Amino acid sequence: MNIAIVGAGNIGGNLTKRLTHLGHRVTVANSRGADTLGELGHLTGATPRDVADVARDADVVIIAIPLKNVPNLPVGFLDGASAHVVVVDTSNYYPQQRDGRIDAIEDGMTESRWVATQIGFRVVKAFNGIYAAHLIDRARESGDPERIALPVAGDDDSAKRVVMGLIEELGFDAVDAGTLDESWRQQPGTPVYGATTDAQGVRLALAAAHQVRTEEWRA
Repeated sequence: MNIAIVGAGNIGGNLTKRLTHLGHRVTVANSRGADTLGELGHLTGATPRDVADVARDADVVIIAIPLKNVPNLPVGFLDGASAHVVVVDTSNYYPQQRDGRIDAIEDGMTESRWVATQIGFRVVKAFNGIYAAHLIDRARESGDPERIALPVAGDDDSAKRVVMGLIEELGFDAVDAGTLDESWRQQPGTPVYGATTDAQGVRLALAAAHQVRTEEWRA
């Protein structure tokens, strides 16, 4: 599968390492330009590109950048992707810690719905609540009692299935967390955020979530 990753930080970098190791053809970009990603490309076999070109021919595009930077993505950066491209949003809203105030999210829009409106393309929310290191050290074979699960939310069932398949391939169980407007159940401050539990534990945590953000996660 052709996979493009926008962002080479903790989540984006570790997904690049894991997905290339699994045999996927990975392109990767960051805000500083392709020439700054030579070491990651050499280490993993991924192909560094500029953001405007990273999604060319991609079947899956993973956006792994700070939420505040999403509006700065180049217009049309998805134009060269596959006709059936699946876009994954890994972002979280950290208003006090990093992103500043985003009025639409403060007014109740989910983080990934906001991302979808910014890029003009449907997205699937995944990988937002896992610690980056766990992408490397918590992967387990199917059936392993220590295998953990991750929630996946989105409006397109076929797109969700693609993302859930990747999660399973990476060594985690995937749990359907509903639509994009229900993805508040996996935002920061909810029981499932950062949890290391099995699929049933994820389902229980999603069900226990409260929609009102606590003060820590508001501007």
